[in-house]
Amino acid sequence: MAKAVPAKKMRNIGIIAHIDAGKTTVTERILYYTGRSHKMGEVHDGQAVMDWMPYEQERGITITSAVTTCHWRDAEIHIIDTPGHVDFTIEVERCLRVLDGAIGVFCAVGGVEPQSETVWHQADKYRVPKIAFVNKLDRVGSDFFGTVQMIRDRLGANPLIMQVPVGSEESFEGVIDLLKMKQLVWEDETLGATFLETDIPEALIDAANEHREHLVETVAEFDDAIMEAYLAETPVGSDILVSAIRKATISLDLVPVFCGAALRNRGIQPLLNGIVDFLPSPLDTPPVKGADPDSGELREAPASNQAPLVALVFKVMMDQGRKLSYVRIYSGRLRAGDEVLNPGKKKTEKIARILAMHANKRQRIDEVGAGNIVGVVGLKVSETGDTLCHRSHPILLEPIETYEPVISVAVEPKTHADQEKLGQALEKLEAEDPTFRVKQDEETGQTIISGMGELHLEILVNRLKREFNTQVNVGKPQVVYKETIAEVAEATATFDKEIGGVHHFARVGLRLTPRQRGAGNRFLSRLEQTALPEELIPAIEAGVMESMATGVVLGYPVLDVEASLVDAVYRESLGSALAFKVAASMAFKEGLQGGAPFLLEPIMAVEILVPEGFMGEVINEINARGGKVDNLQPRAGLRIIKATVPLSKMFGYSTALRSATQGRGTFSMHFSHYDEAIDPPV
Repeated sequence: MAKAVPAKKMRNIGIIAHIDAGKTTVTERILYYTGRSHKMGEVHDGQAVMDWMPYEQERGITITSAVTTCHWRDAEIHIIDTPGHVDFTIEVERCLRVLDGAIGVFCAVGGVEPQSETVWHQADKYRVPKIAFVNKLDRVGSDFFGTVQMIRDRLGANPLIMQVPVGSEESFEGVIDLLKMKQLVWEDETLGATFLETDIPEALIDAANEHREHLVETVAEFDDAIMEAYLAETPVGSDILVSAIRKATISLDLVPVFCGAALRNRGIQPLLNGIVDFLPSPLDTPPVKGADPDSGELREAPASNQAPLVALVFKVMMDQGRKLSYVRIYSGRLRAGDEVLNPGKKKTEKIARILAMHANKRQRIDEVGAGNIVGVVGLKVSETGDTLCHRSHPILLEPIETYEPVISVAVEPKTHADQEKLGQALEKLEAEDPTFRVKQDEETGQTIISGMGELHLEILVNRLKREFNTQVNVGKPQVVYKETIAEVAEATATFDKEIGGVHHFARVGLRLTPRQRGAGNRFLSRLEQTALPEELIPAIEAGVMESMATGVVLGYPVLDVEASLVDAVYRESLGSALAFKVAASMAFKEGLQGGAPFLLEPIMAVEILVPEGFMGEVINEINARGGKVDNLQPRAGLRIIKATVPLSKMFGYSTALRSATQGRGTFSMHFSHYDEAIDPPV
C-alpha cells in the first residue's frame, strides 16, 4: 500500500461549473497528466472516466459526483467532479460541504453562465477558496478578458490573472505565465503531456509586462512586504508572490485565473501547479466545529491524526446491492473493523471496509487519517449529513442542508412482479438522494415521486428500469382538491329500518357552518345533556367525520366545516348507535348540498431567485398562472420574488422559468394553504 500522505500535502478540491463548460474534460486531462489514467476519455464519446453511469455516458453530462485521487509534485489531490445541471444541485451542495478548495471552470465563449453563478454562491456560503480556469479558448467567439470581467461583475469575485492567452480561437497556441514571465506552448504529438517553456516573443512583451505589473499591484494590496517592494519599484520574486497569492486565495480575497483549452490538451499542468500552490490543505482551513450532543457546547475538531475521530457522511449510494458511504475524515484516524458512534441517531456502526476511490473503481485500504475522503462499506443506519465519531468523544457536526423537491409525478408498476420490486427500489433510491421523496397518496392510491426537476425524475425512473429491473408507467400526479361550503345550512335526516329482524330508528339535525381557511373541521354537540344517551354522541360524530372524507361536488374530502348537532329524536329500544351514525351521515350530505359547496385547491408558496433584468418577465409569468406576488427582495444583483400560486398551474414551471431567464432563474416551492379553485376541473 502507498505511504500515507501528511495532511499538509493533501488537496480536497471540487470542479464546479455550468453544464457543458468542460468540467469533466478538465478532470480527464488532470488524471492523464498525473498518471492516474493511461487514456483520455472524452465526454462526447461516452468514454469519460468520471462519467461512469450509463445515463451520463449517453447524455454526455455529469449526474452524480464522482471522487478520485491523483498525485502531482509531492501532493495528493482528491478531486470531486460535480454535476452542472440545476436538477442535481444537492450533489454540488453536499460536495462543497466537505471540500477545502474548488476550481470554477468557465467556457470562454459563454462566460459566467447561470449554473456557474449558483454553484459559485454555494461555494461562497461554505467559504470555499477558489481558483478559476477559463476553458475553450480555441473556440470561435472565445473571449478571455470578457470572461474575467464577468467573473468580477456577476460573481462579485476579485480575479487575479495568472496567465494570458497567446493567440485566440483557431490560432490559440499557448499561454504566457505571468509569474515566471515565460511563454508555454504545448506539443500536440505528446497529447499535451510535454510543453515548451520559451522567452516571450518581442511583440507580446509589453502587454505581458503590463499584466505582470497589474498582478503585483493587486497582490500588494494584501501583503505589506510586496507593497513596500512595489512602491520602491524593486523586483518581486515569484516565490514571494506565490506565498502571498496562496494566503490571499485561502482568505477568499483573490481568485487566481488560469486559462487553456482542455479538449486540445492545453493549459492543464499550470492549473495543477495552481491547485498545489494556491488551494488550501486540510490544515489551512479553520477546524470544523460541532456540538456536544448532550450539553450543546461547541467544540473544535483539529485536522490531526492524534485527535479523536470526527467524520461526516456526505453521500450514500447503492453499489451492486450494497450501501457505499462517502466519508470526509476531519479529525483522527479511521480503521477497518472500528466501531464508531453516530451521535445523531445514537447508534454504533461497524466499519467493514475502507476504500480509496477512483470514480467507480476502488482500492481497499486498512486505515485512513485526517483530511482524507474515502468510501466506507458497512454503515447500516447512517445517511447523508450524519456525523461519525469516537464513542467516548461524541460530537455532532452541522448536517448538510437539503432542498425540498419542486416537481412530482405518479408511477405505477406495469406487472404484479414489478409491484413487489417497486417499493424496495424506491426505498434504495430515497436513501441515496435527500432531494428525492416517495409517498403514497391515500386519497388517489397513487405512488408519487418528487424531485428537483424533470431531468432528475427522468433519470430516477430510468434507474428504476435499468438497475432494479422494474418496469413502471409514469403519469402526471393528480392535484388533490378539497371541498367546502360558502353558506350556513341546516339539514335533518331520519333512519327508520329493520335490519336482521331488528328495528332501528334515529333522527339527527345538523347545522353546517363554513370556517376560516386553514381552521380545519370540527364537530360540536349543542344538545342538552339529557336529550340523548351519552354513548350515542360519539356514533353521531363518527358518522359526520367519516362523511367528511367524500364531498358532494367531485367526491374530494371536505375541509374547514363546523358540524353542530342541533336536534335528535331518540326512541327507547329502537335508538341504536348504528342508526344514529347513518342518520348523521345522511344529514351531513344533505347539509353540504344546501351550503353552496365549492372546490378548494392547494396553493403553493413559491420563492424565485432571478437576475434583475428578467424580473418583469418572471412576474408576468406568475400572473398568467393565476399567482400573486407577495414580496420582492434584493440580493447582490438578484431579486427574490415570493409569490403564491395554485399547484395545478405549477406543472412545467421549471422549464418555463429557465426559458424566461436564459436558464439563470431557480425556484423552490412548498405547500402554503388551500383556497378557492380558480379554474376547477370539470
